[in-house]
Amino acid sequence: MSRRAFALFVLLSVLWGVPYLLIKVAVIEVPVPFLVFARSALGALVLLPIAIKQGGLAPVMGQWRPVVGFAVVEMIIPWGLIVHGEVRLNSSTAGLLVAATPIIAVFLGRFGRNPERVGAGRLAGLLLGLGGVATLAAPHLGGDLISVLEVLLAAACYAVGSMIAARWLGDVPAIPMTAACLALASLAYAVPAFAEWPTAWPSIQASTAIVVLGVACTAVAFASFFLLIREVGSER
Repeated sequence: MSRRAFALFVLLSVLWGVPYLLIKVAVIEVPVPFLVFARSALGALVLLPIAIKQGGLAPVMGQWRPVVGFAVVEMIIPWGLIVHGEVRLNSSTAGLLVAATPIIAVFLGRFGRNPERVGAGRLAGLLLGLGGVATLAAPHLGGDLISVLEVLLAAACYAVGSMIAARWLGDVPAIPMTAACLALASLAYAVPAFAEWPTAWPSIQASTAIVVLGVACTAVAFASFFLLIREVGSER
């Protein structure tokens, strides 16, 4: 792994490690559809001007099918599930459950056109990781099975999304593609969000959580994710 890829990986680990806490802070005061809409819209507003400056969304249109698929399984479905799940789950439990994403991705990869071989060492590491997630998360699961299943389903969606990105989106410009996906996500949640618009503006704490979630943990994080996909792909 190059230094650039490693730096992107570390950045993503931080940016995608804190959203669950921010979601928990915000969802106490705002409805689920509004929070997902605000996150998506803020990210799109940050990236769209940059995407236009870089030449617009034309490169994205050439791969519109996988782009739409990625937006659906990586943003539209899982974000709603995670936010709704965190109404009853604490943020640490949600984060631990989502940590099962790479394990699910490897499992799903076994059923693709070109099944990925998993060596003994990698299999042992995955099983160890799965055991770690189960050990850390189990004491905090409580009795709300529906919320747990919602977050696990979101993790499965993330796994499918990463497979779509690696297979079809490696050559699509990162920022225009991220902006397009976020715009689609905000459109998907626009009507439900306006139907449940908060009657009072959220507190400074909740508003700050929403802004950081939309700008840093969404716009910057997903742009970095696609850059990492491209960087790792170029090393093969």
